[in-house]
Amino acid sequence: MRLRITHRLSYHYEPPAAGVILLLRLTPRNHEGQYVIRWRIDVSAEARLAGHEDAFGNLTHVFAADGPFATLDVEVDGEVETQNTDGVVRGAVERFPPSLFLRDTCLTRADAAMREFARSSRPAQDDGILADLHMLLQRLHDGMVRDDDPSAASTTAAAAFARKRGVTQDLAHVFIGTARSLGVPARYIAGYRSADGAVEPERGHGWAEAFVPALGWVGFDPAHGVCPTESYVRVAVGLDALGAAPTRGTRYGSGDETLASAVKVGQ
Repeated sequence: MRLRITHRLSYHYEPPAAGVILLLRLTPRNHEGQYVIRWRIDVSAEARLAGHEDAFGNLTHVFAADGPFATLDVEVDGEVETQNTDGVVRGAVERFPPSLFLRDTCLTRADAAMREFARSSRPAQDDGILADLHMLLQRLHDGMVRDDDPSAASTTAAAAFARKRGVTQDLAHVFIGTARSLGVPARYIAGYRSADGAVEPERGHGWAEAFVPALGWVGFDPAHGVCPTESYVRVAVGLDALGAAPTRGTRYGSGDETLASAVKVGQ
């Protein structure tokens, strides 16, 4: 499948910012089942994008821009060729052993209720880690409500699990926390998803990957109850959504900052 992706991030500052420094994780990499045909990032301010790789091998760009300015736009436009690998990720840059992704964070840490849920999700017959993860995926998808309101505040995995609802990154955090509680390395993936004609929120997407010894890293999307298909474009990896965030940065000056994001993914 050939996917066209446009992503616009608009920052608004009141009063105007004296300057900003931003780090962008908005560029996908090639791996088996994903080939970047073209990719471009434009910034409305006069600035030079400096490309780097972070500790996880994500492609990043950093820039500094001097103001004052009331608005700052970052625009992404690209095309990616994808193939269905049934969620199995091969050929990706791996800087760390899977065991690193057993490390908990404040956003993913499982509480007692999550640990008990994970234990009870194991099938009666021991069919291996993959079967455990698919059962966990299905039970989370069936038992939690996906909140599509882009203004809904994200929270910790434990808090989202207690409410039985959350935005896509919350559901991914719950999956990651419960998988880690079973001793399975798991991590957060930020990227894009084509809605295949269905109504979807106009923003990026997030899901999880877990390490299965016989297969390697395998993707799981509890927001939709599936393993990623050719409709998914994988961009950044992190221990949680904060570590894989599309943008991080700071501004010079006091006042309010708001961010609007618009994403379109289609064939």
